Amino acid sequence: MNAVPLPDAGSALFFDFDGTLADLQAHPDAVSIDADVRSCLAALARGLGGAVAVVTGRPVAEIDRQLAPLRLPVAGVHGAERRGPDGSLRRVATADLAPARSLAEALVREHAGLYLEAKPGALALHFRQAPELEDLCVETMAEAARRVEGMALMHGKMVIELKPRNAGKGLAVRAFLEERPFRLRRPWMFGDDVTDEAAFEVVLAQGGVAVKVGDGESVAPYPIAGPAALLDWMRRSVHALDNR
Repeated sequence: MNAVPLPDAGSALFFDFDGTLADLQAHPDAVSIDADVRSCLAALARGLGGAVAVVTGRPVAEIDRQLAPLRLPVAGVHGAERRGPDGSLRRVATADLAPARSLAEALVREHAGLYLEAKPGALALHFRQAPELEDLCVETMAEAARRVEGMALMHGKMVIELKPRNAGKGLAVRAFLEERPFRLRRPWMFGDDVTDEAAFEVVLAQGGVAVKVGDGESVAPYPIAGPAALLDWMRRSVHALDNR
């Protein structure tokens, strides 16, 4: 097992949220971030001239709420919305999701263990509390995708998400790397899910570092056990940057 190295002053760090910075929970609303994680993110951002961002399936507004008062560059909804270092928020245009949402809502009404999360320009059907319904959820969301142009399905950990086809975490990371303070830095990506693989591929193609948080196959060459182990790495990284 390769030990994750520590960043230097020329690094740019990108973090997924759920399962990476925070432990997964039975319901998305139950997820919360450790205060020490927030402090480390702030310290890393100071040490790297602001080159720290969150790249997540959650909306930007939810990340702001979790990290408050810290405010970082964020790519939310798998890149369907992105707030750059200049503070401007850009969203990918999408068609009306009402036909897809009505279909998913009907399924949720029939099964108490399901939860539909409506995001800006996306829908996420969670079945963590009803894993036996996975096939039915996939079938329903596939039909929902056929009802709205320009959308694609993404499979995550116990969730099926309908998102804009022209949005993705890899594209979001690439966009950040074209902007200061991320430009010309060595990129690092930390993520736990298959939804992070595209971002891993982007940073590896640019000579960066990809870290898989938790179990599972990945193109990322560096594994780390989970959010608690990542927090320990962040603490050591802050110390290394403070004493460089």
